[in-house]
Amino acid sequence: MIISTGQAIKAINPNAKYHIINDEINWLDGTAEISQADIDAKKAELQAIEDNKPNLKASAKAKLIAGEALTEDEANTIVL
Repeated sequence: MIISTGQAIKAINPNAKYHIINDEINWLDGTAEISQADIDAKKAELQAIEDNKPNLKASAKAKLIAGEALTEDEANTIVL
């Protein structure tokens, strides 16, 4: 999954009001502007987490089979 600009904005400010047209962000209802550099950094951070999910799942599975304790990140990958 590719992380979108909207996902990054919501991760930075869950209450942000904005509209994106042709890659231009219009901030609405008095929402403080978030810099493009901050948005790009958050996108990279979220993408790294997303890209690592298969490794976390594999690690969690191996630990469960071996009866070992999981890290919090590994436990968060398990859907019940």
